[in-house]
Amino acid sequence: MSEYLHKLLPNLKPFNYDRHHDTLFINKEWVLVNGISKKKSVYTFKDENILEISRKASVIKTSWTLSFNNIFTIETEDGIITVKAFFKDDDILVLNHQDKDDFALFINTTNHLEDLNSVEDIQDYLKEKYKQKVSNLIYEHEFYYIEKSKEFGPFTVEALSKKVKNDDISAYCFVRDINENDYSKRLRIIDLIKEL
Repeated sequence: MSEYLHKLLPNLKPFNYDRHHDTLFINKEWVLVNGISKKKSVYTFKDENILEISRKASVIKTSWTLSFNNIFTIETEDGIITVKAFFKDDDILVLNHQDKDDFALFINTTNHLEDLNSVEDIQDYLKEKYKQKVSNLIYEHEFYYIEKSKEFGPFTVEALSKKVKNDDISAYCFVRDINENDYSKRLRIIDLIKEL
């Protein structure tokens, strides 16, 4: 995988046939993020190696093949290309072109209520998705806080928020994740509360 892709999209998981094929990949509507400002394209990988690409009123039928592990060959208008498939999340697919530094990013919209038709729609979708994910992680996670050179905890953000509301502690106390050793990130209770 190119270093550029790895830096841009960290924590990619390689396509795993047993985990991804039936439940997350086949017969799902994958909106191509690249180029959506010019035209919307929806890719549907179907059984029997059929790939349907929908653009406005037209549907192109072509083919795809799983060659090895997470390596696919896809027949396109430009010929046959080889890509490596990765998942960022269950609904974000990345196909990394093997012959050049290029990749295609897709979002699964099969169960999404709103249409994704523009760059703004994509930005709103991703912002809401990750905002919710961060809120869930922060809500369930525990933190230590330091006040007057003494450490307390660990507490959930909800417990810290109650302490702030009851004026037991300042919202400006530094906190650290239970998996961190120090307060070098300079994160405060108020920062955590804002994310909920």
